[in-house]
Amino acid sequence: MPALLHARIRGAGPTGALAALALAQAGWRVSLRDPLAQEALQARERAYAFTHSSRELLQRLGLWGDLRPTLVPFRRLHLRDVAAGRDVRFEPADLGQADAVGWIGSHRPLMALLLLRLGQHPAVRLELGSEVPSAAANDPDDADLLVAADGPDSPSRQALGIGQWSRPYRQACLTVQVEMRGCADDEAWELLRPEGPFAVLPLGGRRFQLVWSAPAARCRQLEALDAPAFLDRLAGALPDRLQPDALLTPPRAFPVALQLARRLHRGRTVLVGESAHRCHPVGGQGLNLCWRDVAVLQRLAERAARGTLSPRRIGAAYGRRRWPDLLLTLLATDLLVRIFSNRHRWLLPLRQLALACLARVDSTRALALLAMTQGPCRLRRPLAAWGDGDQQLSPAPALSGHGALPAPSARPE
Repeated sequence: MPALLHARIRGAGPTGALAALALAQAGWRVSLRDPLAQEALQARERAYAFTHSSRELLQRLGLWGDLRPTLVPFRRLHLRDVAAGRDVRFEPADLGQADAVGWIGSHRPLMALLLLRLGQHPAVRLELGSEVPSAAANDPDDADLLVAADGPDSPSRQALGIGQWSRPYRQACLTVQVEMRGCADDEAWELLRPEGPFAVLPLGGRRFQLVWSAPAARCRQLEALDAPAFLDRLAGALPDRLQPDALLTPPRAFPVALQLARRLHRGRTVLVGESAHRCHPVGGQGLNLCWRDVAVLQRLAERAARGTLSPRRIGAAYGRRRWPDLLLTLLATDLLVRIFSNRHRWLLPLRQLALACLARVDSTRALALLAMTQGPCRLRRPLAAWGDGDQQLSPAPALSGHGALPAPSARPE
């Protein structure tokens, strides 16, 4: 019997940990290394939006059934252009027979589940709390594949000499959890405000995660306010029906930027997640885009384990398959921020027309939501009703023509 192929993964955040489990289930032997210990890897107060592309991957890896009880589904997504005065509401019917538009989950239970499964898998070796060696191309290593998942400042990418395109936004993002009235526990909001997008994500029990984009100086000012003053400013930024009552976590501001590595592999090393790309958190695309990297990598690893793809060709094949999704998603999020984060008079009529079309034309709204939940390269409809179990997803045909359709993130991965 041939020896198992071996992969080394650097970085054990949500993307690196999921990649380790995906490769192990593809029939590889996996070593996962991170300088942080297990407790530190779990100790983050943040939430993620999960789309249907991530759900499919979690189901394929057998994780969805255990993770689902910790997630909060949202069945209505309100998109509001504050300056143009237009609203669009997305619902599961826009996705066919889906049971939710998306889900919100916290970092701690996600990482706890990933690390538990990794610790139980016989093909995985965890090396947590240990220094990560250089990822230079001539690094002596017996691994068939090196996976860099060590975040936006990736030492692995830098050691390999891979440059990146980077454009910082004038905005920063402030994250905070609050208790709030006036919003149902299955409702999410994306407010397109002149100073930047503002997401309201349900965590259950009147708790909400807010992702507030604004000029960097304003975010720093908001971060420094005491709780009563912050809640007062927050109330003025939210729609009238949403009333914040209490601050549950301290507000934290962080810079945001558009980043894309100039190549996705070199030698035996592939870049996944934020080591390769980073986008504005508008639309909750960050983690889901990272996990689509993992989905492609797993499919290629399965072919290598079967002997139908040389391990040396994984990097090139991975790059070819990931570029279209990455370019389209980063372009879409960048355009959303630049087009809607202003009060330009000549843009307002176009924005009003676009949102009116989304609100009134079912097929347009369905396509927009599919692009957001499945990725812009997978515009297809799920046909089977999706419950909460781990059942297989039925294949669905691609959309074609113009017919009506029946009754869419940030830190190191």
